[in-house]
Parts: sequence; structure tokens; C-alpha cells
Amino acid sequence: MKKIKKVMVLATTLALAITTVGCSSSKKEESSSTEAKKYTIATDTVFAPFEFTDASNKFVGIDVEILDAVAKDQGFEYELNSLGFDAALLAVEAGQADGVIAGMSITDERKAKFDFSEAYYQADVTMGVAQGSGIASYDDLAGKAVAVKTGTNGADFAKSIADKYGFTITEFADSPTMYQDVIVGNTVACFEDYPVMAYNIQQGAKMEIPGDIKEAGSSYGFAVSKGKNAELLAMFNKGLANIKANGTYDKIVEKYTK
Repeated sequence: MKKIKKVMVLATTLALAITTVGCSSSKKEESSSTEAKKYTIATDTVFAPFEFTDASNKFVGIDVEILDAVAKDQGFEYELNSLGFDAALLAVEAGQADGVIAGMSITDERKAKFDFSEAYYQADVTMGVAQGSGIASYDDLAGKAVAVKTGTNGADFAKSIADKYGFTITEFADSPTMYQDVIVGNTVACFEDYPVMAYNIQQGAKMEIPGDIKEAGSSYGFAVSKGKNAELLAMFNKGLANIKANGTYDKIVEKYTK
């Protein structure tokens, strides 16, 4: 009888243990399913007013605030990594980041490697020169060196007219270095997206836009690696539509461009 009782007690104990483990697993699965997914988003380092560090050493800008507003609207978390434009794209391609927002133009060439969101900004291209330089038009660039930032609308436009107007091109990795090169006279002009150029002049860059030149540019989009993170892309599109509808988008853009 004692042996039978011991067997029955052991069986009961095992049954309770299995039940407890089962309940514990269910609770963990239920808990994890309700947690917000966290994404890694890559961006540029300095591309004011879209992403830059303000006087308080806080990373701010149109892209930064749009991403934050979309994330709050859609209920996802993110970690923003400021890597530089080229490095940001490489990080997404290599799977080290889930998406990129960095004033990135939507082009056919990039569509081969990335899936883009709906456009969140339309940017024209302009030419900037040092104050008092005497450069007034594209004709004045003949035989001179012109600066561009690699991978931008401005770089593409400058390359498209370089042969016609007879100037050479010097490429830079970031806008501040490019502007400084023009200001000190190493290059006579630079091509950049209009809102970026206008913002930097407004903030004190010793440059000017001759004749308020504007050329058709392209649209900016949030991007993920081709065929990946479709859920994140869909949330960005939905969130973007929502913040445009409720006025948040306009407030963000006006904050940096007015």
C-alpha cells in the first residue's frame, strides 16, 4: 500500500509541475506578443534641417521628428543610429539596420536595392556660392571646380550639367565640409537641396543663392532593404498618412523651414 501511495503522490506532483510549466509558457508567450517591436533605424549625421545636432547637443530635424511621430502613431519602438548617409544605406543592405530615413531621394537606381515608403518631402535643387563671389549663373562656372555631397540630388544635377557648362566636380561626404570648401574659395559653388541650403544660410553660413535658383529635384522616402521589413514599411506609410491628416506633419516641417 505504501508503494502504491508513493506512486500516486509522485504522479500527482508531476502532473502539477507540467501544468505549472504550461501556464508559465502561456503567460510568457502572451506577454511577448503584447510587447512593441523595436526597430533599428539608420540616418545621416549632418543634413540640416532634416537631421542634425542642435545647440543642446540633441539630435533633431524634420526626419527625426517625422519618424518619432510615426512611431508613436503606430505604436512601435525604435533606436536611431546616426551613421552618415553612405554608411546608413550600407547598414540597411547588410541587415544591421531595419530602415533608413536620411533625406534619401527615391530613384529608380535605389529601387533596385530598397523598398520605399510614400514620399514624405519634395525637394528642389539650388546652387550656393560664397557671399560676394561674383558667381551669378551656371555660365560663370566654366573652368572652375564645383562642390557636391555624394549621393544627393545636388550631386546628380551638377553631374548632369557639368559638361554643358564646363566645370569639374569635387565630392564631399557631408554638407558642412562642402559649404566650408566653397566659403574659403577652394570651390566656387555647390549644389544642394534647396531647404538644406536655405536653412544653413539662415543659420549664418556665409553663402548666398544667386538669383534664387531652383531646379526640379526629387522626393524623399523612408526605405527598407528590398523584400524585407514590409510590416515596418506599411506602418510608416499608415503613420505618415495619419500625421498629415491630423496636422502634425505640417507643424514639424514649418518648425524647420519658416
